[in-house]
Amino acid sequence: AIIDCMMNLSLLFWASRQTGDPRFEKVARIHSDTALREFLRPDGSVSHIIEFDPETGKRVREHPGQGYTLGSQWSRGQAWGLYGFTLAYINTRDARYLDAAKRIAANFILHIRPDGLTDCDFCQPDTEERIDNIAGAVAACGLMELAKFTEDAAYQQAARKLVDGLLDHCCDGSPERLGLLTHCTASYHDDGAGRHANITYGDYFLVEALAKLCGTDPMLWL
Repeated sequence: AIIDCMMNLSLLFWASRQTGDPRFEKVARIHSDTALREFLRPDGSVSHIIEFDPETGKRVREHPGQGYTLGSQWSRGQAWGLYGFTLAYINTRDARYLDAAKRIAANFILHIRPDGLTDCDFCQPDTEERIDNIAGAVAACGLMELAKFTEDAAYQQAARKLVDGLLDHCCDGSPERLGLLTHCTASYHDDGAGRHANITYGDYFLVEALAKLCGTDPMLWL
């Protein structure tokens, strides 16, 4: 399983609301509980990939996935966890998911660069720069939603810092470009998958973040 899956669970919650069938929500809650138990670390970071025994459901091992190394902090994975657990809370009002989102947010905020950008992995060496601005855009969206359910202004401030960093340093609206957001990195060790390039859904989350700031977000994830 990957931490990214937290972003997909709203579809299951929606399906139960639309059909009145509780099974979809039950699956979403079970997955959220599994992620809470197996992915969230004591320091507020999250794993990218956890392997489970398909027969018993027990944890087998962690994999580094798209991050720098085993046990490090792939920044986009941290953003998926932050936004994903926030969405789980919005759908359920289960305080455990809100607490998880707050813990991940606190860790993410600590690693925002002074210029408002995000490294590909928060544990990567400083010998060679790898930025992943998708992580910043996703985290900004999650932080703005999280701010609605807390009295901590730091979430909104951090979200604005991330968005300002993207607009000031890594947003290019030139007509010859295919996308807006530059410096997106798919995987720390696989430059062939895209390093410091535009990746389409980075643009989506940038636009979503801007819509949230303008009060016009249609809340597509719900």
